[in-house]
Amino acid sequence: MKTLLNIICSKKVKYSLILIILLAIYIFISAISYVTAISSDLEDSIFRLHVLANSDSEEDQNLKYIVRDNLIEYMNTICANTKNKQEAIEIAKEHTDEFYKIAKQTIIDNGYNYDVNVEIGNFAFPTKTYGDISIPAGSYDALRVKIGKAEGQNWWCVMFPPLCFVNVSSGIVPDESKKILEDELSDEEYSIISDTDTNSQIKFKFKIIELLQNTNILTAKK
Repeated sequence: MKTLLNIICSKKVKYSLILIILLAIYIFISAISYVTAISSDLEDSIFRLHVLANSDSEEDQNLKYIVRDNLIEYMNTICANTKNKQEAIEIAKEHTDEFYKIAKQTIIDNGYNYDVNVEIGNFAFPTKTYGDISIPAGSYDALRVKIGKAEGQNWWCVMFPPLCFVNVSSGIVPDESKKILEDELSDEEYSIISDTDTNSQIKFKFKIIELLQNTNILTAKK
């Protein structure tokens, strides 16, 4: 009798373990599918600016910020009325030489002779907060400006929607920039990246996206 009970219990344990494993696999696959969809929409809606310093020396880091400020000032004049990401990319491509000249002239004006490399491509970025908007880690299209050896700490912002012009210390993103994001994304997607949303479930979803991106479980490159 005990042997029969042991067999029955053993089978129940095995079935329970199988069900738990299958459920875990289902949840994992569902999470990856969810993150893939969210990340894809975000990456399709955002165009970034990425500036890399020659080195981590104080002088090179300060030079990076001066180059950044001049690039943003120019960018503001040519991208102020941009309606979508693709338009921003096309404008950046058309003005690549100007971005190079501005960066190079800024470097010369500050007493350096570093070379500059300007390229537009798809690059990996960590999680970044702009005021009250947080963009999760992922691979995003960007205008990348490399100063000299480009071995120092880098700086990045969002070129479209225009979050580069946000005063981060104020924690406020302009309503027009938010409107562009809201138009490009679903309600849930926008809620996930908005720090004004206090919903714990939304915050948990953001952390799932961040975790899968940072651990390279999800391959989001195009």
